[in-house]
Amino acid sequence: MTTTVIERKWHSTTEVAEMLGFGLSKTKMLVLTGEIRSVKVGRNRRILPAWVDEYIQRVSAYAEGWAA
Repeated sequence: MTTTVIERKWHSTTEVAEMLGFGLSKTKMLVLTGEIRSVKVGRNRRILPAWVDEYIQRVSAYAEGWAA
């Protein structure tokens, strides 16, 4: 018997907050300001894993530039 593991394609705002170690309010503000890209699906916001990675890379690059 073969078991198929389905990986999540989208994250909720709550899941992203947990991943980043941020509060839900801060994460929602980052989404609303466009700092973290998202799409609206029905009444919910969804975020691709790549968009979380983009945010992290942008913040890291800024921090590296600031330290220089």
